[in-house]
Amino acid sequence: MKILFVLTSHDTLGDTGKKTGFWIEEFAAPYYALLDKGAAITVATPKGGQAPIDPSSDTEDAQTKDTKRFKDDKVAQGIIANTKVLADINASDFDAVFYPGGHGPLWDLANDATSIKLIETFNAQEKPVAFVCHAPAALKGVKGKDGSPLVKGKKVTGFTNTEEAAVQLTNVVPFLVEDMLKENGGIYSKKEDWAAYAIQDGNLITGQNPASSELVAEKLLASLK
Repeated sequence: MKILFVLTSHDTLGDTGKKTGFWIEEFAAPYYALLDKGAAITVATPKGGQAPIDPSSDTEDAQTKDTKRFKDDKVAQGIIANTKVLADINASDFDAVFYPGGHGPLWDLANDATSIKLIETFNAQEKPVAFVCHAPAALKGVKGKDGSPLVKGKKVTGFTNTEEAAVQLTNVVPFLVEDMLKENGGIYSKKEDWAAYAIQDGNLITGQNPASSELVAEKLLASLK
């Protein structure tokens, strides 16, 4: 199993003066779930090099068994420090793609032509494409084989409007994931805030929030068997 992980290169939280990036748990939980099952994982970002970690995901109360494992894992930290450049990636070299979230993707991956084309290629090759939390933002401009939005008519989930309100960033982010998925014709569903929830429709797998990252990985793994 060769799996591509795509992380954000964006580290600025709008005009707040605060930093953002990817959410450690949403990388670490799927990374270890798949690595421990023998997957070969490549990590890429739009700019390559160090992928920015969202400081909010690095606090004491955000720690999980997987984030603690990441903290002690020099190999994984080296991979995050030296990500491949997304433009150099060929979808044909991989069996699936996984996008961890964090707020960063709302700014770069949502509008990144290389990322959009990559997801469209994976989809055309009928390979699993998986996203968790804010990462479905990367689907904003993605079209299906028929030219309509990829999520149109598909069951999807992603970070909810009420979860965004709870972290007080509704007026900071460029758009709300839930609203965008609905506007693009997705059949959006969710559980209560912060509950683990993931849904699969064909080769498209989406998870609601950080707690859902392992569920997304499980569905991705099942799709590759």
